[in-house]
Amino acid sequence: MADVICLGELLIDFVPTVTGVDLIDAPAFVKAPGGAPGNVAVGLARLGIPSAFMGKVGDDPFGHFLANTLAEAGVDVSPLRFSTEARTALAFVSLRADGEREFMFYRHPSADMLFAPQEVDVAAINHAKLLHFGSISLIGEPSRGATLHAVDTARAAGCLVSYDPNLRLPLWPDATAARAGMWLGLKKAHVVKLSEDESEFLTGLGDLDAARQALWHDELKLMVITRGRAGCAYFTRDFSGTVESFPVEAVDTTGAGDGFVAGLLQGLLADPATVQDEARLRELCRFANAVGALATTARGAIPALPERERVRDFLSSRH
Repeated sequence: MADVICLGELLIDFVPTVTGVDLIDAPAFVKAPGGAPGNVAVGLARLGIPSAFMGKVGDDPFGHFLANTLAEAGVDVSPLRFSTEARTALAFVSLRADGEREFMFYRHPSADMLFAPQEVDVAAINHAKLLHFGSISLIGEPSRGATLHAVDTARAAGCLVSYDPNLRLPLWPDATAARAGMWLGLKKAHVVKLSEDESEFLTGLGDLDAARQALWHDELKLMVITRGRAGCAYFTRDFSGTVESFPVEAVDTTGAGDGFVAGLLQGLLADPATVQDEARLRELCRFANAVGALATTARGAIPALPERERVRDFLSSRH
């Protein structure tokens, strides 16, 4: 069975055939599999880590396309469920000229929102070493209850719990609900990866050290705040620092953060004690930065996620 379970949304990203335009001006779109937890599952599989995906898609062509895509990438999809009540979620994603991404979601509701507690594969979690989840499945019931049930099961089984409080404000009722829901997941995690925007949204603080103090709790082992082209900042109980990223010709930044998470988790899975050794943690963050950078060099999230050999070659060429 899989060493890592990735739980949450799985969807189709429709990505414009050209960059630097708003959705309204995009001439055409390319279908790409996506959804942050699904991206992480594939990212881990490409890096040689046995991973599984847990969640729900529609019993429709897009849902089966996603299941097949993950399976072909080496991800165990046995914990994936299919809904006859709702269709697979869709998202239209563009990279605007100002570098910001624009999202438009079709989920009213979508199948992932209907993932229920009784559909959680408890046996798969009990055999895993790590559970990774995001905040989108915490937006409403029944997926919130299913997510918390899975997380509590993982914690009871001694799994390391990783969390990405992925901010997609249009999906929440309002900003207050988003903060409360995102905090709910953070309080149960051992490892947290945030972007600068997400840390500021949750704390109201632009200073990373101050944000870390506001977000930290006793069960956290590692917090990493990604900073785009500037790399990342890492925080543990005993030390903190920053690691620069790598300049690349970015085509599409969708999935870069998920690639970073996969790069980070593969190292923590190999040796959880890495969080106690700053030199090794810095090297791991450098590896994760490389995965994230490479994930921007092709359109779509899952298609761009690199294999371990490509990451190693990339790193060796930049010494």
